[in-house]
Amino acid sequence: MNAPFQARAGLRDPFTAFVCDDATADMLRPVAVEHGWSPEKVNKGGLRNAVQSLSVSASPNILFVDLSESADPLNDINALAEVCEPGTIVIAAGQVNDVRLYRDLVASGIHDYLLKPFTVDQLRDTFAHAQSILSGPRGEAQADKPHVMTAVIGVRGGVGASTLATSLAWLLGAKAERSTALLDLDVHFGTGALALDLEPGRGLTDAIENPSRIDGLFIERAMVRANDKLSVLSAEAPINTPLLTDGSAFFQLQEEMRNAFESTVLDLPRHMLIQYPHLVHDAHVAVVVSELTLAATRDTIRILAWLKANAPQTKVIVVTNRIPSGGALEISKKDFEQSIERPIDIVFPDDGKIAAQAAKLGKPMAEVASGKMAAPFATLSNMVLSHASEEGATEGGAMAPKNLVNSLKSMLSKPKAA
Repeated sequence: MNAPFQARAGLRDPFTAFVCDDATADMLRPVAVEHGWSPEKVNKGGLRNAVQSLSVSASPNILFVDLSESADPLNDINALAEVCEPGTIVIAAGQVNDVRLYRDLVASGIHDYLLKPFTVDQLRDTFAHAQSILSGPRGEAQADKPHVMTAVIGVRGGVGASTLATSLAWLLGAKAERSTALLDLDVHFGTGALALDLEPGRGLTDAIENPSRIDGLFIERAMVRANDKLSVLSAEAPINTPLLTDGSAFFQLQEEMRNAFESTVLDLPRHMLIQYPHLVHDAHVAVVVSELTLAATRDTIRILAWLKANAPQTKVIVVTNRIPSGGALEISKKDFEQSIERPIDIVFPDDGKIAAQAAKLGKPMAEVASGKMAAPFATLSNMVLSHASEEGATEGGAMAPKNLVNSLKSMLSKPKAA
C-alpha cells in the first residue's frame, strides 16, 4: 500500500465489473471484449460483492461498480476505497441523478459516474479515457518532469500568500500540464479548498491524528480533486482543537505526494515554517510573499535570513503582492529592496475586481486574470519551474552556465554596502 499509485499495475487484472442487473451486464460484456478484457470479469452483485471480493484479492486496473442497490453511495464508495489498492481507476454507475452526489463521488476518488440508463457509446468513451490514463507514459513523464516542490510563505497575515499558492498550483496543472498537489497547511483557517469551490474533507486532520495511516492509498482517498491535474489536501479543523503533532505527518505527506504527483505546492503559514523547519528542507523553491509596508519589510528580512540559515539549498523568489497602481505606498519599492538587500522578483498589482470575480466563481485568480494581470502569474510559474530545473541539474552533477550561476548568487546574497 505504500507504493506509488501505479506500482503494481502489471500484477493486476486489467478489468473487473460488479453489476446489479442483467441489462448492465449484457451491455458491459461486448464492450469489455472490444478492449481485450475477459467478459467473465463482469460479475453480479454490485458494490457489496465488490467490497467482499476485493478484500481478499488484488484490485484491477479498471473497476466498474454498480451503486444501484446502495442506500448510501458515498459511504459505500469510501468502504470500497478501503479495499482498493492505489492506482485503481473506479467507474461507478447508479440511478441517483444528483449533481451533489456526483461531485462528492468524484471528490472521494472515483474516475466517473454514469447515470443509468447509459448508452454503449458513453461506456466506450469512459473506458477509453480510463485506458488513456493507464497507458500514459507515467514513468517517462516523471523522468522528463522530475518532481517540483514549492513552498509559498506569507511574511505576514493578509498579504495574499494563499491566493498565490492556489493560483500557482492551478498554473502548474492547467498550463504546465503537471499532476499537482496543493497542500494547505493552515489547518484551522486554510482557504485552498474554499478558493476552488471544494469541500476540504477530513483528509488532512486524519493524517495529523493518525500519521501511520499515510500511504499511497490514503493520498488517493484523501485528496480532493479540483480537476484532472490538480488535487487539494486542506482542512477546516474546529478552532477550539489545537494542532498536536510532532510534524511527522507532514513529512510523510510530502513523501507520498512526491511519489504520486509531479508537483507539490505547500501553502505554508509562517508559524508552521518556524515550528516545523523540515517542511522546507526538500522544497526546491520558496516563494516569499510580502507587501510594501514597514512591518512586512521587517518580517521579509527575518524570513529570508531564516531560509538562508535553515534551507540554503532552496531557491528563493521574492514577491510583493497587492501593490496599488497610483496610491501612496508606506515604503517605496527601492527602499524595500535596499532593506532586504536583494531585488523583488515579481510585483503583483492590486485588482479588487478580479479578486472578487475569482471568489464568486470559485476559481483561482490566475484562471480569471487576463492581460497585464495574467503576466505576473505566468512569470511566477515559469520562475518556479526554471529554478527547480536548475537545482535538479546541479544535483545531477551537470554544471549550469556560469553567468546563470553568478546571477542567481547575486540575487540570493547581494553583498552589503561598505
